[in-house]
Amino acid sequence: MRDMSKVLHIVGGGMAGSEAAWQAAQMGVQVRLYEMRPKVGTFAHQTGDLGEMVCSNSFRSDDHEQNAVGLLHWEMLKADGLIIHKAYEHRLPAGGALAVDRSAFSKTVTETLTAHPNITVVYEEITTLPASEHWILATGPLTSSSLGQSIAEKTGKDALAFFDAIAPIIYYDSIDMSKAWMQSRYDKGETEEERKAYINCPMTRDQYEAFIDALLAAEKTEFHEGETAGYFDGCLPIEVMAERGRETLRFGPMKPVGLTNPHCDVKPYAVVQLRRDNAFGTLYNIVGFQTKMKYGAQTEVLRRIPGLENANFARLGGIHRNTFINSPTMLDQEMRLKSQPNIRFAGQITGVEGYVESAAMGLLAGRFAAAEILGIQLATLPQDSAMGALIHHITGGAEAKSFQPMNVNFGLFRPIEGLKSGRKGRKDRYKAYTDRAKFAWQSWLDASQLRKKEAI
Repeated sequence: MRDMSKVLHIVGGGMAGSEAAWQAAQMGVQVRLYEMRPKVGTFAHQTGDLGEMVCSNSFRSDDHEQNAVGLLHWEMLKADGLIIHKAYEHRLPAGGALAVDRSAFSKTVTETLTAHPNITVVYEEITTLPASEHWILATGPLTSSSLGQSIAEKTGKDALAFFDAIAPIIYYDSIDMSKAWMQSRYDKGETEEERKAYINCPMTRDQYEAFIDALLAAEKTEFHEGETAGYFDGCLPIEVMAERGRETLRFGPMKPVGLTNPHCDVKPYAVVQLRRDNAFGTLYNIVGFQTKMKYGAQTEVLRRIPGLENANFARLGGIHRNTFINSPTMLDQEMRLKSQPNIRFAGQITGVEGYVESAAMGLLAGRFAAAEILGIQLATLPQDSAMGALIHHITGGAEAKSFQPMNVNFGLFRPIEGLKSGRKGRKDRYKAYTDRAKFAWQSWLDASQLRKKEAI
C-alpha cells in the first residue's frame, strides 16, 4: 500500500500545477494531480487539457538579456521546466515574443504528464482545504467558489480579487487582406515565415475616433452586487483604457509605430494588430483587445476595424473574476500557508500575473514540496535570480495592505551599485541584472543537485 505521507497532492492542472507536478515527479516523488475540468467547467476554459492557455497565446518576450520575462524563460529552461520546453516545441513566429500553438501546446503537456510513471491525474474537484498530507493549491484565477470559501474560512482572511478579460480570436480567411498586411513591428526577425506572425489593420483619424465612440457606447458586462472592477493594469479591457482618455489606445495596443502600410503611402493614425494563434495560421487573436463588451456589441464594434468588416470569430472576448490571496501575510518563504504548513500555494492565486510567472512559481513549489517529502535541505533560493526576486515580492517584499498581482520586472531586483540610473543606462543595467541572475540561478541549481545526490 502506498504511504500517503510521501505523496504530493496538487490541485489545479494549469501552468503552475502542471509544472509543479513535473518537477516533483522528476525528483522521484509520487504525485496526484487533481483537475476539475472537464467535469466542472469554467467560463474561460474550452477543454479539459492540462496547461490550457485561456487568454493570450504568448509567453511574452524571449529576450534573455534585456527583459525580466525572457530571463524567467532562461531560468526555467535551466531547471528542466516542462512548460517552457513545450512552449519552444510548439513555437509560432512572433517577432521577439514566445508565442505558441495553444491547442498543440496543451495537448503535449497533457500527454507528457499523464505518461509519467510518478504522476496520476485525477479528474475531480477538491472543495475543501485539506487538513493533512502534502498539498499544493495551484487553482489559478478561477478557483472554484467552494474551495475559495474553504480557504477564506480556514485562513481567517478574505480572498482578494480582480477581473481579467479575454481577447477575441478571428479566423484568418475572414480578414480582408486588401486592407490589412502582415508585418512584425519594427521588422523584428523578418523571414518569410515570421512576416506571418502579425496582421496589421490600419485606421485613419476619423476611423479611430468613430471606433472610440462606438467602444464607449457599447453595452458592457455588468458586475454582480458586491463585486468591484479591480483590474490588473497589464490586462485592462479596451473599454477601460478608452475611458481613461481617447488617445490611450493609440499609445497602447493600437500604436502605429514601427509599421509600414504597403497599401497606402499615408502613415496610419492607429493600427490594430492580430497575432497568429495556431501553427496552421488559420486563427489570429487581437493583441491587447481584452474586452468586457457583450457578445452582440463585440461583433458590431470590432467589425468597424478596417479589414475586419466581415470577421468570423472563433472565440469572442469575455471577462472573468481572478481570485488571489494576500500572500505576504499568508505564505512563508517556501510558499507554505503559515497557519497550515502542509499546504503550499502556487501560480496566479499567489498574486503573480502571467503564464510565465505562474509556471515559475509552480516550478519552485514543486521542488520545495518534493524536497520536504524526500528529506532534502535545498540551498537558500537566491533573491538575485528572477525566480528569487518574484517569490520575495509575493512572500515579503510587497506591502500587504496594497498587495496586487504583479508581473516579473527588473523593479523587483536588488539594485547594483555603480550602474547608471535612468533611461540612458537602462541597457547596461538590465544586462548586469541578467548576468547576475543567471550566475545566481545556476549556482543554486548546482548546489541543490549536490544536496539531492548526498541525500540519496
